[in-house]
Amino acid sequence: MKIHGYFRSSAAYRVRIALNLKNIACDTALVNLQAGDQSSPAYRAINPQGRVPALETEDHILVQSLAIIEYLDETFLGPSLVPSEPLARARVRGISHIIAGDIHPLNNLAVLNYLKDELAIDEDKRTRWYQYWVGQGFDGVEPLLANSSDTGTFCHGNSPGLADICLVPQVFNAQRFDCDLSPYPTIGRIYDSCMALDAFDKAQPSNQPEAAQFA
Repeated sequence: MKIHGYFRSSAAYRVRIALNLKNIACDTALVNLQAGDQSSPAYRAINPQGRVPALETEDHILVQSLAIIEYLDETFLGPSLVPSEPLARARVRGISHIIAGDIHPLNNLAVLNYLKDELAIDEDKRTRWYQYWVGQGFDGVEPLLANSSDTGTFCHGNSPGLADICLVPQVFNAQRFDCDLSPYPTIGRIYDSCMALDAFDKAQPSNQPEAAQFA
């Protein structure tokens, strides 16, 4: 298999974590979002939407990080990333979708570039935009985690799963954009627990082969 992605992409970061947790070997192909590789005919032939990641299997191309992660979870051995019990599974997916479906789409590079290039929004206001939507999302996630007996060392219980896979890249990028994370102690505690694991640490952007060329 081959994952087409960008080292700072939150969505690609999610898939790297899942691959590590499941101990799945996978080749990588850089799609340089800063250089516009996502708009090239070659990449559009792989993913017509021009987003990352895309997972290339022997005879299929899979897109959208959560769909890719659930495919990996369902077809490869290793720790389960989504609970088997319906209510638990719905809880994990709900937290995951707040992050991947509500926060991230408003703050991805395509949106930030549109604000800059098409609407002439200056950097300070773009940063405030980013911080606002992170706050809106984390204001919902924090009590869901803090007030639930289902929360353990990780978002659900004491083993990392899909919700943690979504949470960690969002916290990482929130730190990059100087978001105030002090109102979210449970999120911070879970983030620290995740980053103590090799599967999460090895997936972070600074540990990717292409990171040095963007330093």
